[in-house]
Amino acid sequence: MQFQEIIEKLKPLATNSSLNTTPDNNREITGVAPVDEAIAGQLSYIEGKKFADMVQKTAASALILPNDEVLQTQATEKGIAWISTPEPRLLFAQAINLFYKPFQPSPSIHATAVIDSSVKLGKDIYIGPHVVIEKGVTIGDNACIHANVVIYPGVALGNNTILHANCTIHERSQIGANCVIHSGAAIGSEGFGFVPTPEGWFKMEQSGYVILDDGVEIGCNSAIDRPAVGTTRVGHNTKMDNLVHIAHNCQIGSNCVFAGQVGLAGGVRVGNGVILAGQVGVANQANIGDGVIASAQTGIPHDVGPGEIVSSSPAVPNKLYLKASAIYKRLPEMYQTLKRLQKKLEES
Repeated sequence: MQFQEIIEKLKPLATNSSLNTTPDNNREITGVAPVDEAIAGQLSYIEGKKFADMVQKTAASALILPNDEVLQTQATEKGIAWISTPEPRLLFAQAINLFYKPFQPSPSIHATAVIDSSVKLGKDIYIGPHVVIEKGVTIGDNACIHANVVIYPGVALGNNTILHANCTIHERSQIGANCVIHSGAAIGSEGFGFVPTPEGWFKMEQSGYVILDDGVEIGCNSAIDRPAVGTTRVGHNTKMDNLVHIAHNCQIGSNCVFAGQVGLAGGVRVGNGVILAGQVGVANQANIGDGVIASAQTGIPHDVGPGEIVSSSPAVPNKLYLKASAIYKRLPEMYQTLKRLQKKLEES
């Protein structure tokens, strides 16, 4: 694909863009690559000024750049074709779609699949080898269910949803359209409910169910638990990384992003547009407001107001955490100063 052809496809998606391409550098582009690994014939991107040195180092034939005249001049002088945009990473993500399409098998039902006679199947679906689908399940059009998936009774699966190999969907879970459940994930598994008695722990049956709204994506080996009563819900377009645990009765808003090893205890309420970085933990019943950001390894034992950025454990405002971290590095020096002052006081 010629770079000019790529530009014609990408430019309608790029706001406030400009470009530099001439007959001399309108090269054949064969693929995409990271800027530090790209070779001749590949397209890459520079996200911001801090990566400016990569313009000189890269062997890429074409770049997606931020709207920065210095970077644009450097690329032009090096003979690299480019297009610039305020959001180069987003445009690069769209460029990947021109060269790569995820594996999508043709509609069919494998002979080894076990499907209850009561199951309602939509149009143009794929069901892979050794899939088990129990009674009362409804599957929407264009769904794709890869090998070894198990779907318990009463589940509803929306149009265009993909279940990757070896994931499990427990009873009565409701999964919307355009969702993706990755390998090893368990949706609707039993919540952790045990009541203490003098004789030991009494198991509280988990009779509730899980709802995933449209566009939700759940990473590998994640678990979203159903509650004893009521629902656990994940809102529209929320994305979760691998090894995320969502406990019973959690209510999560739309357009959230949870990185790997995030854990929510029971009854947590999360607003819209919340970002939880890796290994963030949230305690029982905490309320997380819209637009909150929690940095990696933050422990949240209490409510967090809308728009706050928090860090550390227990969580504190990020600015306070940064100041405390700067002081922490100086503690040995400050300790020695304190010792000297104490000695002077004792000698005086």
